[in-house]
Amino acid sequence: MTGRDPFLMEDRPARAEVEGPELLAKGFRPYERYRLVLHHDDGTSDAQVRDIVRGGRVVGVLGYDPERDLVVLIRQFRLTAHLSRGRGEMVEIVAGLVEEGEDPEAAAVRECIEETGVEPRLVLPMLSFTPTPGVTDEFALMFLGILDAGALPARAGARHETEMTQPFAVPVDEALAAIAQGRCINGFLIIALQWLALNRARLPELIAAAEEPARR
Repeated sequence: MTGRDPFLMEDRPARAEVEGPELLAKGFRPYERYRLVLHHDDGTSDAQVRDIVRGGRVVGVLGYDPERDLVVLIRQFRLTAHLSRGRGEMVEIVAGLVEEGEDPEAAAVRECIEETGVEPRLVLPMLSFTPTPGVTDEFALMFLGILDAGALPARAGARHETEMTQPFAVPVDEALAAIAQGRCINGFLIIALQWLALNRARLPELIAAAEEPARR
């Protein structure tokens, strides 16, 4: 097709004049209000008021044991799932905030240790995404954590954060079947497992390439 915009399938900057923030509430995460004028390509513009929750950078880690072909997941209580569906004990991947000045890869290792009780021997970048851009500025960086599923404890979690997680491992095919059947609906989990399904055949190559510098 001729004349098609080659950057059609790409996020791009917006022409927006933004005022703010006005702090509406400060809880676990700040809740802020912004006023803006958004200019459109046809020459028109809109005045808008938008409220957002400031989430910042977060990491997600899908644990994987290549020797056993198992994924390492956690079970954790989520109030929103409890209130909306009555199923608050969610199956998830490791996830958490990147602390100020912290490297995302270091955050991925730290969160994996906290929530699974096992330190990954390697973390590989997977992808990044914005979970709910209409609500929060949270930006997620996803990693594949290579670890030993045989070393998992029965319980883990950062006690100073009143966090309690239950780590467990399942075969990759079983995990993929669970999301296909809608038995676990955490978004980070679904995205991570779909990435794994798409890249499963080349995992040995990716792992070997990442481990090569350490062998030199």
